[in-house]
Amino acid sequence: MLTTYDSHGAKLSRNDAPQAIAAATVWIDLLNPTKEEDDFVERELGIEIPTRAEMREIEVSNRLYQENGAYYMTAFIVYNLEAPTPSTSTVTFILIGNRLVTVRYAEPKAFPFFLTRIEKEALPCSTAAAIVIGLLETIVHRQADLIERIQDEVEKTAQGIFEIKGGQQTRNRRLDLLLKAIGKEGDITSRAQESAVSLDRVMTFFANAVREREDDPRIMQRIDTAHRDIASLMEHMRSLTNRVMFLLDATLGMINIEQNQIIKIFSVLAVVLLPPTLVGTIYGMNFKHMPELEWTLGYPWALFLMILAAILPFLYFRRRGWL
Repeated sequence: MLTTYDSHGAKLSRNDAPQAIAAATVWIDLLNPTKEEDDFVERELGIEIPTRAEMREIEVSNRLYQENGAYYMTAFIVYNLEAPTPSTSTVTFILIGNRLVTVRYAEPKAFPFFLTRIEKEALPCSTAAAIVIGLLETIVHRQADLIERIQDEVEKTAQGIFEIKGGQQTRNRRLDLLLKAIGKEGDITSRAQESAVSLDRVMTFFANAVREREDDPRIMQRIDTAHRDIASLMEHMRSLTNRVMFLLDATLGMINIEQNQIIKIFSVLAVVLLPPTLVGTIYGMNFKHMPELEWTLGYPWALFLMILAAILPFLYFRRRGWL
């Protein structure tokens, strides 16, 4: 879908079916573009629109570069934050003259949120650079919301790990669920870290582009602020990663303790049953001269010895605190 936005002072007017790119057009948004829409923008602006495969390439030189007077910046972002597992995608910002082209194959809420901010806060939107920094600021704010969500989930998981109650079966089920939750939180945190690193690189490249283009100096001030915000988020994520790893180690340690307890019980049972087995083995020897073979109480006596041989080790282990 191709959408253009024309600047009218502090407002943007939207056009969903543009026949041509007007002189007042500052933002061209390509959402899941068709080949025809890509060709239209390339023909109107004289630039090349990267394909979806090209946007997914991880080399920095393929994500941040200048070509034919246009600045290409591709950011890896996390979106759909309200879902149990957020999604990820890439967004390419192409800055050429006083026009911005965004190419995306996802619908992150940062874009409609940015448009809402323009209406409510009267954000500067008369230049392409102002729209770029506005979109990046909104993406960073959404990133902060994701970090807050992860922090809350990690806190709940920590309470669940160190305050497990119930019987053995309940504990085993809870530990299994907690292990899966920690894995999920670690995966989301790693995605958020990758996104933050990508945004940091985009912000640095964009700052150099603003200097070369001699855009409004106030844009640089906003870039510096956004840079500090990203640095703060990255510090939070490093702390979260360390805590997730601590919780993972704690959970695995508790699982090992539970497993060791089970092995310990089997080992104790083997030792407890060894003396009765010995008694039974002795009386299973059918020697001709065994006094108990002719004794009327010989069989009950053998059973009594086997029970006693099992109870005495059990009581001894209990007294020593091994059970």
